[in-house]
Amino acid sequence: MNDSYKRRAILSRASQGLGGIALATLLDPGLLVAGSLGVLRKLPLPQKAKRVIWLTMAGGPSQLELFDHKPKLAEMDGKPMPESFTKGQQLAQLQGQKLVCKGPMFGFAKHGKCQMELSQLLPHLGSVADDICLVRSMTTDAINHDPAHMFMNTGSQIAGRPSMGAWITYGLGSEAEDLPGFVVMVSTGKGRTPQPIAARQWSSGFLPSKHQGVQLRSQGDPVLYLTSPDGVTRARQGADVAAINALNKQHAALCDDPEITTRIAQYEMAFQMQASVPELMDIRPEGRKTLELYGCTPGDGSFASNCLLARRLAERGTRFIQLYHRDWDHHSLLREELPLRAKEVDRACMALITDLKQRGLFDDTLIVFSGEFGRTPMAQGNKGPIGRDHHNKAMSMWLAGAGIQRGLTFGATDELGYAAQENITTVHDLHATMLHQLGIQHDAFSFKFQGLDARLSGVEGAKVIKKILS
Repeated sequence: MNDSYKRRAILSRASQGLGGIALATLLDPGLLVAGSLGVLRKLPLPQKAKRVIWLTMAGGPSQLELFDHKPKLAEMDGKPMPESFTKGQQLAQLQGQKLVCKGPMFGFAKHGKCQMELSQLLPHLGSVADDICLVRSMTTDAINHDPAHMFMNTGSQIAGRPSMGAWITYGLGSEAEDLPGFVVMVSTGKGRTPQPIAARQWSSGFLPSKHQGVQLRSQGDPVLYLTSPDGVTRARQGADVAAINALNKQHAALCDDPEITTRIAQYEMAFQMQASVPELMDIRPEGRKTLELYGCTPGDGSFASNCLLARRLAERGTRFIQLYHRDWDHHSLLREELPLRAKEVDRACMALITDLKQRGLFDDTLIVFSGEFGRTPMAQGNKGPIGRDHHNKAMSMWLAGAGIQRGLTFGATDELGYAAQENITTVHDLHATMLHQLGIQHDAFSFKFQGLDARLSGVEGAKVIKKILS
């Protein structure tokens, strides 16, 4: 190592001007903001969406009780499932068992000018049916929870790939000045014990680690160690951050290691978040009218509160916001538990759409509501608390905002809801469509990994779902 970069020399040089840096930071916190530019400085397509709010119903909600009305399945209730539908097909927990049809457990009603059919469990969502696009023909590759979440989030069932939010912040950066570009929040239904959601679901994978999602906890301290210890002032902490990053920049100039750049950015972001996150999470100033719209109370940790926080993050420039609501895995007690889960999200989804429209954010915010897979038209259990098994050949989801057609019901499944058969769509197609609305050409957006050009939309011929675009 050159003598000019020996430890004593580095410390000496790094100390020069640190007081000025710290003072300037306190006077103008924007000076310590991490770089927010993505690698795509010029977008190849018109940008309809500036941000994404992804609403993940973890566990796999039953489309047959919520979104995909099947009168024929009701007629077949209790009768054997025709073998022509299921022969040679992969099932999860029903493999090798006697397959019996189970009719829808709740009624449906038509909503809006578009006459969209939705479950009676979703009256609030029905009130904004003319603003959403319901897709009934989504399919996925995975049939168990963790790999299905991985596939929906990353386009691969193999852990270690970048999540959607990481890809998007890598490409576009973030407009947020003092908050992460990719934020995750988790809420849990007031029912049985749900499956855990692993942090690898919002990993940056092989992309620079500064693009990984940051989880904000809904109750208690939103981020661990957010509060400074007693006796440590913001001025002192700002000086420490400036000094550490001055040393890191010296090191980066020598090593050209992207993870050092990430470390610099994360130190700076953490310092900013100590001021910005408490203000973000305090929803009391929103006022009674807004809190009543969402149906939440400050600090309750609910999905509704997280939807309100998602709107606040959208206003502040966060690029990708993902909300998980857990406890949708109804192998049993479907009739008893599904109304509870639906009630926990129905009003909040309506409120999010309404609030974004009122604030002029709806037209450039892409909202996606989805589970990780669908549910079988066959019953799981033949008496007592009946449920439905995992299913990957048919699932329903909805999208809204950002150039998505309003009031459209797209695609269809067969008469028993077993498999998508009209306008069949895949998770890769969904990712391609999402990137398209963000102004990104999905098949040209890649990162070299292990000698290959890896893409969020995969290499299996994904297509933009143009029929759902306005």
